[in-house]
Amino acid sequence: MDRRARIHAALGDPVRLRIVDSLQTSDASPTELAGMLNVPSNLFAHHVQALVSAGVVSRHHSEGDGRRTYLHLEQDALESLGTASPVAVPRRVLFVCTGNSARSHLAAALWRQNSAIPAVSAGTHPADRINPATVDAAARHDLDLPIVEPRQMDDVLDPDDLVITVCDRAHETPKVPGELHWSIPDPVDKGPEAFDAAYTQLEHRIKALASRFDS
Repeated sequence: MDRRARIHAALGDPVRLRIVDSLQTSDASPTELAGMLNVPSNLFAHHVQALVSAGVVSRHHSEGDGRRTYLHLEQDALESLGTASPVAVPRRVLFVCTGNSARSHLAAALWRQNSAIPAVSAGTHPADRINPATVDAAARHDLDLPIVEPRQMDDVLDPDDLVITVCDRAHETPKVPGELHWSIPDPVDKGPEAFDAAYTQLEHRIKALASRFDS
């Protein structure tokens, strides 16, 4: 009860509600989000701290530009406070990471498992092949993962795609207008536990987003 009260108190401001609404589907840096919401940086920092203190929002450093931080909405903190509104249905979802060898392939496969909306994946700098540890992770979780060659984003992108970057470096390259960003740590060369952690984060986010689309 005390935790719920703290969350409700943290949400009791229009600016904070706008921050939460913006983070429902996409992580963002404070600079990106403050500019998007047209809120002065000092006031924005105050509101972010209130949300962080209540456990509604977390922040961590980018794996690309280490000077940058990303804000992430802790969905679990909001589960008891109501369901998010549905959003418009895209024709297709395109998941993007740097090499298109791990996170984006897992994300596309998980999406296909949870939604009838088509999904594909691509990279900003494609690797030669899917990382073998990605295949192993999919097998551990009984996930149907097609073994295909990594592809360049520009060769796959359709103007009607909903683009979701699942890699900080991909997000920090020249962007696709309207993209969503999920700041998922790179599991490559970090062992099975890192891949399982990435899988769990992707699964949670995909289920949450897929449930928001109109049927």
